Amino acid sequence: MGTKELIETLRTELREHNYNYYVLDSATISDYEFDKKLKELQELEAKHPEFFDANSPTLRVGGEITKNFETVVHEHRMYSLDNSYSKEDLQDWETRIKKLVDGEIQYICELKYDGASISLTYENGNLIKAVTRGDGVQGDNVTANIKTIKSIPLQLKGADYPVKFDIRGEIVLPFDGFNKMNEERIEIGEEPYRNPRNTASGSLKLQDSAEVAKRPLECFLYNITGSNLNIKTQFESLEKARAWGFKVPNAAKLVNSIDEVLEFVDYWNVNRHHLPYETDGVVIKVNGLQQQEELGYTAKAPRWAMAYKFKAEQVSTKLNSITYQVGRTGAITPVANLEPVELAGTTVKRASLHNADQIEKLDIRVGDEVYVEKGGEIIPKILGVDFTKRIHVSQPTVYITHCPECETELVRQEGEAQHYCPNYNGCKPQIIGRIQHFISRKAMDIEGLGGETVALLVNEGLISDYSDLYELTKEEVIPLERMAEKSADNLIQGIALSKNIPFERVLFALGIRYVGETVAKKLAKHYKSIEAIANATEEDLVNVDEIGVKIARSVSVFFKSEVNLHIIDRLKQFGVQLELSEEQLIGQTNILAGDVIVISGVFENVSRNDLKKLIEDNGGKLSSSISSKTSYIVAGSNMGPSKKEKADKLGVQLISENEFLQKIQ
Repeated sequence: MGTKELIETLRTELREHNYNYYVLDSATISDYEFDKKLKELQELEAKHPEFFDANSPTLRVGGEITKNFETVVHEHRMYSLDNSYSKEDLQDWETRIKKLVDGEIQYICELKYDGASISLTYENGNLIKAVTRGDGVQGDNVTANIKTIKSIPLQLKGADYPVKFDIRGEIVLPFDGFNKMNEERIEIGEEPYRNPRNTASGSLKLQDSAEVAKRPLECFLYNITGSNLNIKTQFESLEKARAWGFKVPNAAKLVNSIDEVLEFVDYWNVNRHHLPYETDGVVIKVNGLQQQEELGYTAKAPRWAMAYKFKAEQVSTKLNSITYQVGRTGAITPVANLEPVELAGTTVKRASLHNADQIEKLDIRVGDEVYVEKGGEIIPKILGVDFTKRIHVSQPTVYITHCPECETELVRQEGEAQHYCPNYNGCKPQIIGRIQHFISRKAMDIEGLGGETVALLVNEGLISDYSDLYELTKEEVIPLERMAEKSADNLIQGIALSKNIPFERVLFALGIRYVGETVAKKLAKHYKSIEAIANATEEDLVNVDEIGVKIARSVSVFFKSEVNLHIIDRLKQFGVQLELSEEQLIGQTNILAGDVIVISGVFENVSRNDLKKLIEDNGGKLSSSISSKTSYIVAGSNMGPSKKEKADKLGVQLISENEFLQKIQ
């Protein structure tokens, strides 16, 4: 056997042994024999670098150093999930989705592992990229570290996998491994790690992949994403992933009703305590991928999936004081400062009290013993008061009447839960908060400028709004605390580069109340420039897809402010993008202006997502449900009978995919 053939044979053998041991939990050779073969392969590869393979089993030991992790945009966005906590929540979800899709709905129930989300990209059966979830739109490239996790295949088994696809999963740290790591840390006098989830997440960003290799991390995969997958259901996708060599949890179950979903939840709510990993709930997905496609997504989450959270851990502790924070919009948030207490693997010192109504409802007072819960939210919440431990001299909490920062009298608009400080241009936390939002990753993404530096710049009087950033000089920022020459260069360069950020992100960065990423994109696409938005009336704005009265009023108020118009004028002078670029305008028309369009069924020439984009690019409004306002339905094959029946009843016209494409030519 030649050298190349011997190397390939050893690689194949080691991959199979690795799969048997780490995925199937069934070793077929001893550790000694495995190490002997691995060493033989390492020696051969060292002597023959011409046969290098980026996915060789020898590279799992790590050794690659990554100083700075590259930021990568996800080809397919990684959404978060909506949470449910009761049978009623799940029934409401089912009611909503049954209005949008036809036919019987089956569900897949999967355990929700509490770890670090990851997206793996495979091409021609080889792992080419591993990216953290990040903010869902973009994450960090941690491929070198991920390759050290033995349960992740570097090369897939079989041959029926798509040419290219992403598979999403969770990196977890088993309790046994976590406890062993902590025993070793305590032995050498180091602080123990707090919990498996945070330790798993932190492991992905270690600079030395050899250190990652020492940690007993595992990866459970559960969601395949891509084009031309040739898969019809979520259940089938799990079976295929298993066959290709991925570690897919066996707990997943196909069910036919919400009652069966709840049986699954009840079973695992008890039996999860016997699992070797942290779990915090169950994920329920619509099984049919065509139905998933029809249901689509909201701005934040898929409509076809829901997380059911197990009952959260609760503790009681003393409320030491209540303080008040001012947000960038002027919203006041009361904060409970607690006697530190251990909860769900972390030390909790603070919890949000939300608003004045919540304080009154709980009758919460300083000195009370309170019940604290850490559930689906990151920030702990206070559930109630232990009145048996209340001291007799306690006084009811009186909500503040003036801003804790600038002493302006607070206002509370009708229908609003929160109090607000109306001193928009003079309240320092609002000014700092708006600029911090402006520079944030999803907005202007100004590298070299962080939240603390923004606060320093404002407090030193160097800037008073975000347009002032573009006049900063290196000489002005160098004297700032912890600001070296290179840091100053990076900051000034980062600000200059932000002038290339596209209009829709600039619009989001302005911090207009209620205008999130999705709304900013809708407004940018519809109006195409900041002037057009500024000149639009509330009535005009309400007619834009997904823009309600509350958002329209907020946008209108923002552009009536002389101060805001002056800031925008300055941004324009500095070269910030305040209209769609020529490239973005290519293919944009108003041919479908005023049309409310529903799409249903399976299409041949264009994908459902491309069809949605064509509607939006040509000025149409996409709707998920048929009503008397629907202009027409673009109907593909397999359109559901109930939708057709509703269309006939309302007299809504059905047009084919080709008729629609001719309409926009």
